Amino acid sequence: MSPAGRFISLEGIEGAGKSTLARALEAALRARGLPVLLTREPGGTPLAEQLRALVLTRGAEHISPEAETLLMFAARAIHLDNLIRPALAAGTWVICDRFTDATRAYQGGGCGVDGALIEHLAGAVHGALWPHRTLLLDLPVELGIERVRGRRSQGDRFEDEHRRFFDGVRRRYLELAASEPDRVRLLDASGTPESLREQALAAVADLLPRSAD
Repeated sequence: MSPAGRFISLEGIEGAGKSTLARALEAALRARGLPVLLTREPGGTPLAEQLRALVLTRGAEHISPEAETLLMFAARAIHLDNLIRPALAAGTWVICDRFTDATRAYQGGGCGVDGALIEHLAGAVHGALWPHRTLLLDLPVELGIERVRGRRSQGDRFEDEHRRFFDGVRRRYLELAASEPDRVRLLDASGTPESLREQALAAVADLLPRSAD
């Protein structure tokens, strides 16, 4: 991997503003002359996007939390092999909307999937490859739900989950931030997009090459 390539993931509950921040961060890094790839999980490649549809779209058949977890990691393996690893090897900065921390939080914290299973799959799929920096956009669950309901007439299956589910997701995210403070940086997502952008840039400043800082 080129020393210039950096892997940044964005995490948070629904309504936190990840998509808006991803675009703003991409623009800010490009303005500094850096090559940037913006992607998302689950998805990011045509085949991985098909798996995303299986996970997020309502259907007649029940998908257990364990099956969800396996589908997430199948999509992640495809995404890594075909997009993320080659981009990093070429020296590109990769901004990914969600990564394995989302599986830890949603399937683990929200759905109760055994954490040992998630960590085993993470080791098998991406081993030592973790984001250089994870930006956790944190906000109260009530505010996140309010934002989602205000922007959509119909959400996906995860956005429709009940309050207790999202409480578990947020709690797990905060545990991850506390346990890995060097990698996971906590951002206050309750304010304006401009405030969030400034927090994000400060959180990745130490990763920037000196010529781009």
